[in-house]
Amino acid sequence: MAPKQRIARGRGARAEYDGATFGRRSAGWRRTQRDANGELSPAVTAALRGIARDLVRNNPFAARGVATIANNLVGTGITFQVYRNGVIDDRLNKIARRHFDTKSCDSSGRHDLYGLQLQAARTIVESGAVVLRRRWRRMSDRLPLPFQMQVLEPDYIDPSKHGPLAAAPGANGGFLINGVQFTPIGAREGYWLYNGHPGSGRTTSLGSTFIPAVDIAHVFRADRPEMEHGATWLAPIVLRMKDFADFEDAQLTRQKLASAFVGVVTGDDDGNAIPGIATDDAVEDREPLDYVEPGTFQYLRPGEEVSFSSPPGVDGYADYTKVSLRAVAAGLGVPYEALTGDLSNVNFSSGRMGWLEYQRSLATWQWTMFIPQFCDSVAAWMIDALIMVGEDVEGVTVRWTPPGRAMINPSDEVKANRDAIRSGQMTISQAARERGEDPDTFLAEWKADAEKIDALGLIFDSDPRHVTAVGNPAAPAASTNGAAQGA
Repeated sequence: MAPKQRIARGRGARAEYDGATFGRRSAGWRRTQRDANGELSPAVTAALRGIARDLVRNNPFAARGVATIANNLVGTGITFQVYRNGVIDDRLNKIARRHFDTKSCDSSGRHDLYGLQLQAARTIVESGAVVLRRRWRRMSDRLPLPFQMQVLEPDYIDPSKHGPLAAAPGANGGFLINGVQFTPIGAREGYWLYNGHPGSGRTTSLGSTFIPAVDIAHVFRADRPEMEHGATWLAPIVLRMKDFADFEDAQLTRQKLASAFVGVVTGDDDGNAIPGIATDDAVEDREPLDYVEPGTFQYLRPGEEVSFSSPPGVDGYADYTKVSLRAVAAGLGVPYEALTGDLSNVNFSSGRMGWLEYQRSLATWQWTMFIPQFCDSVAAWMIDALIMVGEDVEGVTVRWTPPGRAMINPSDEVKANRDAIRSGQMTISQAARERGEDPDTFLAEWKADAEKIDALGLIFDSDPRHVTAVGNPAAPAASTNGAAQGA
């Protein structure tokens, strides 16, 4: 006879995964089954944005966190080159740069393309998303390209536009998700944008207008599939930053108390009240002792004494601050040192490891979010504008180059790059891209400089064509016969 198996029943049932159990230890979990758009309802999104903006306005660490991500994500600009069939098209490049390298591309006339990129990056981190709108212009406006761009906060998207669309007779209806309109097969069709910012206060009622998706770049970090709106990047740390701010206020109050003396004046043993202190009787020849300030001497009558309270201590502030700010830095995805500026315990190895990890995060945000959603939309609009002014765009593409990273130890890293190129582990183009330079532009400049130097009969020891490689006797030696030598 087979042995009986005990089957757990009722309240004592235990799941195969500890995290799926129900009990006191798991009582605080919110086990939602809603999709990303259900969790980011308009009310939740608006609340998170408001809190994040308040933190950025008033909390120095929140402001620094947003700034360091935007500055490293975009920096002085993600630059571009226009190619035709794999070769740089100098003519189209000049047209594009006259438009994007000046304020001509900004509908407000304040920024060039790179200023718009930085503004968009800050908005993405702080508000969770940014809306970039294309606005066509007349040829009479005499712009290099007949369009401009407008950076808008995600508040412009009308969340009241939600649900199924009424289908016209004989047509299949689409649907709306909090202001974003889709076709029946789920293709993004357009956006319902308010005619002004809903928080501007300029009007009591704002209507919304449908804008085709081809004229909108909605840029955000999609952390879940089918996510159609972004959440502020400060969402995981808003409560922790609030708690830390409250802790700082409490510590400040404790510090003020610890820096002051609180005194109590007692009278004679008979318990009689002291005139002018415990009663309303005025005493002309004595000043009530109701506070003590630095440098004050108080003379007491016989039988009077002053006792001082024991103020609270302020121990543990530095330790708690570091723990809290490390958690904040981890929640934002930035190094603790970049968030706080605290370099007291950093050496070369730890600094390099933290910086390399941060670079991976930045590259991920650049190549999976900002460049595909923001920069490629700008490139498509540029090609459309070139067609409108009569340019041939057959085989035209645009390549983007993010800003380069600063070297931690240039003397060692330059040697490492040189050895990697010589051993075939890295190409010259790859090294140029890591410095934030376009490889074709870099090599073209190198060729022009080399030709100019050869024409002048100059030889520099910085020219790799005239430097003997270590361990390579076949390489030509540097000539020094009457030639100028330079660093």
